[in-house]
Amino acid sequence: METVVSGIRSTGKLHLGNYYGALSNFVKMQDEYNCFFFIADLHSLTTHPNPQDLQSTVRNVVIEYLAAGIDPEKSTIYVQSDVPEVAELYLYMNMNAYLGELERSTSFKDKVRSNPDNVNAGLLTYPVLMACDILLHHATKVPVGKDQEQHLEMTRTFGNRFNHLYKVDYFKEAFAFSYSNKLIKVPGLSGQGKMGKSNGEADCIYLSDTPEVIRKKIMRAVSDSGPTAPNQEKPESVQNLFDLMKVVSTDDTLAHFDDLYNKCEIRYGDFKKQLAEDMVIATEPVRSRIQDISNDEDYIQKALRIGAEKASASAQKTLREVREIIGIKKLY
Repeated sequence: METVVSGIRSTGKLHLGNYYGALSNFVKMQDEYNCFFFIADLHSLTTHPNPQDLQSTVRNVVIEYLAAGIDPEKSTIYVQSDVPEVAELYLYMNMNAYLGELERSTSFKDKVRSNPDNVNAGLLTYPVLMACDILLHHATKVPVGKDQEQHLEMTRTFGNRFNHLYKVDYFKEAFAFSYSNKLIKVPGLSGQGKMGKSNGEADCIYLSDTPEVIRKKIMRAVSDSGPTAPNQEKPESVQNLFDLMKVVSTDDTLAHFDDLYNKCEIRYGDFKKQLAEDMVIATEPVRSRIQDISNDEDYIQKALRIGAEKASASAQKTLREVREIIGIKKLY
C-alpha cells in the first residue's frame, strides 16, 4: 500500500468545505492506502494561540475526524505533538534548507504581508516542518490543493537534497493527490470565494452547527435584488448559493430554482429556506456523531492512543535510520 499523509491545523472547527473538499475523500482513501491523518498543533503555534484554546481545538478536530467516518483501526489519526520525532527531523532538515528558498515561499511572503508584526522563524521554516510531516512516514501521496503545491515541491527538494548529501536513496518523492476526479467547490456565505474560517463565523457552515444556526446563516447569506432579464449571468454571491445547493440538494431541486432564476421569478426567501433545510439534512449524520463522540471520552482517548502508537512506530524507525545515515550515534 502507498502511504498518504494529510494534516489540518488546529485553528478552529471544521466546516462544510473541509468535509466535502477533504474529509469525505479521506474516508474512502482509508480502504486503499496506508493513511496518516494528523492534527497540526505545532504548525498552529506560529500564531501564538491561547493554551486553553489550542487544547480544545485539537480535541474538536479529533472528534470531527472520527464523526466524519475516519476509522482509527484503518487509518492513523494522531496529534502532531504526540510524535516528537517530527521535531527532531525538522531540526536535521533545517540544516539543509536555505534562507533564499524559504524567503521565496509564496506562503511566507503572504504571511509577511498580512501579519508584518509577527514574522517569526516558524513562519519562515514552515515548509520544512510540513516536509517533515510527509517525509517522516515516507508518504508518496499528499491530498493538497493548488495553493500547497509549492510546499510539496519544496518537500521533494529537501528529501532529494538529503539523499544527495549523504549519497543514499532514502526519502521518496511525494506528489499532490486527488482521490476524486470530481472537484467540489464549496463557496462561503459572504459572497466571495471559497468557504474559510479566515472570513469569519458568518462565512462558514460548521459541521457542528445546529439546525437553527444553519438556518440563520443561510437566510443572512449575501445575495442580490434579483435578476432583471431572462437568462442573465448570476453575480458571484448568487452563483455561490447555487453552488452550495449543488452540493447538498437534489438535481431536481437545483434545476427548479435555476429555472425560476432564468425566468426572473425566483424568490430568494423560498430559495434560501430550501437550501437551509437541505443543508440541515445533509449535515445531520455527522452532526449527530459529533454529539455522540463528544460524550464518549473513552473512545476519544482510545483513538488517540492507537494513533500515537502507530505514528510513533513509523516515526521512530525513520529517525533511527536518519541518525545512522547522518552519523549521529552514541559513543557509549
